[in-house]
Amino acid sequence: MNFRSQLILFAISFPTAALFVLAFGMPWWFLLLPIGFLLFHLVMGAIYIQRNFFIVSQNSLNTPEKKICLTFDDGIHPSWTPKVLDILLQFHIPAVFFIIGKNIPGNELILERMVNEGHEVGNHSHDHSFWFDLKSSAAMGVEMRDTNQKIEAIIGRPCTLFRPPYGVTNPNLAKAVHQSGMRSIGWSLRSMDTVAKDAGSLLQKLKSETKPGAIVLLHDRCQITTEVLTDYIEHCLSEGYTFVSLTE
Repeated sequence: MNFRSQLILFAISFPTAALFVLAFGMPWWFLLLPIGFLLFHLVMGAIYIQRNFFIVSQNSLNTPEKKICLTFDDGIHPSWTPKVLDILLQFHIPAVFFIIGKNIPGNELILERMVNEGHEVGNHSHDHSFWFDLKSSAAMGVEMRDTNQKIEAIIGRPCTLFRPPYGVTNPNLAKAVHQSGMRSIGWSLRSMDTVAKDAGSLLQKLKSETKPGAIVLLHDRCQITTEVLTDYIEHCLSEGYTFVSLTE
């Protein structure tokens, strides 16, 4: 159920609850039920990008075939991003890197390498601030444009993919993305590599949750990701999976 549908349902349910309170002597807290229902779904819609609540995102490849897409957030990291690129090059696998704009200066050669080796590059905001989701749509748009300008100055073509920081969405972001002309990208498999402590457990999670059409969320700023990436790729290949980019 999308944002508009939720508002329509609330517009119907709240007067109905008020009628029950007035006509049938229901307790006053009965009015809180539709409010609580709406707030619950607003929060769930905001933090789970897969619900397509405020904005429609591509969260999978929409195919029954054994194809998956590897995506990496929060780069560019001067040490771990090149290591990820080395592994991908070893297997000749394309991936998508969602880059934070402020990380580009000083790492331009790594960005060039991404493109030269056949990877796609997306926008992951400029600062990736915890407060990004509280900004106005105009302020969000400024971050997105600044990052696009930095990316496009290096790769020589427009950046068309955007991944919301933390995967959180809201009406302001929906407006900013719409005005940018970019496409919002989510995921279907969240590795949780940013909080993983044990490489073996992380690898097992990835193996067990990989499904046809998966868009896999990883982070090229994490050392532990580089520790499991080779084994994960080899496992997927042995299971008959192929790796594709979002464009494919």
